[in-house]
Amino acid sequence: MNTMMQTNQKSDLLIVKDLVKYFPVRGGLLQRTVAQVQAVDQVSFTVRNGETLGLVGESGCGKTTVGRSILRLIEPTSGEVTFDGENIITMRSGSLKAMRRNMQIIFQDPYASLNPRMPIGESVMEGLQIHKIGRPKDRWDVAIQMLKKVGLEEYHARRYPHEFSGGQRQRIGIARALALQPKFIVCDEPVSALDVSIQSQVLNILKDLQREFGLTYLFIAHNLSVVEHISDRVGVMYLGKLVELSNRDDLFREPLHPYTKALMSAIPIPHPNVKRERTILKGDVPSPLHPPKGCRFHTRCPVAVAKCSVDEPEFREARPAHWAACWLVE
Repeated sequence: MNTMMQTNQKSDLLIVKDLVKYFPVRGGLLQRTVAQVQAVDQVSFTVRNGETLGLVGESGCGKTTVGRSILRLIEPTSGEVTFDGENIITMRSGSLKAMRRNMQIIFQDPYASLNPRMPIGESVMEGLQIHKIGRPKDRWDVAIQMLKKVGLEEYHARRYPHEFSGGQRQRIGIARALALQPKFIVCDEPVSALDVSIQSQVLNILKDLQREFGLTYLFIAHNLSVVEHISDRVGVMYLGKLVELSNRDDLFREPLHPYTKALMSAIPIPHPNVKRERTILKGDVPSPLHPPKGCRFHTRCPVAVAKCSVDEPEFREARPAHWAACWLVE
């Protein structure tokens, strides 16, 4: 394992080591596995207590698969996930259920994650019922308290999901994730489906709740402006691989990987007379069924050299606390 994982584990709430998730492709009369979709391949990182780690990349790069594999909502193919000193991957169902009180998720589509036949107050306290926490009156009180924390009122608790706007439904999703008082929350593109004005409100709610409850976030997004606003550190993924990882300020001031630079060049500058030089990537993202040999980005990289198509670069610390996987980074 590379030296990235040699960190002060006392401050690391989550340690992901060589995480792999392949999805089988079946075919033929007997439906045998004929290929593997390499959704996540050898991804390693840590998330420290109380911080927000942003995870960014194009659609289909494996961000959401990483988040769900960490929580074992989908089973990883291999790798280790250590949460609060315990290996999540080897846990049996009873221990995993208890651990999930401390690990929650906010989904991208809040409407799809809510039961349309259940009042939202009952949805918020559902986790408390599953874990048999408190009496019914206590659970209801917690649900009301959580709804108020996200800017809703007690009378909202008896309404149904279809009676709310998208922004309100996402607040409900946040309240439901908070009900069990977790330590860690995977935020799976929680604002990507919302209007820009509503996005800022939801992001501010997440930051306020983090300060109040000491929460730790893995914030998955494809909007770099959003990630810059909320994250302490940022990881960049491409085709199932982590290609760069650094603290937010260093990454946005001086990105090292060509893919990160291309993403940064697409961020608009809020000034009518200032233009950013765009890096336009040519071609399509390769299929994760048959990823390119060597560096997976070399087929679209504007600065690729011959070595990039042959050997895969090591994910290494190119600068203090700044990791990148590129042969051209000194």
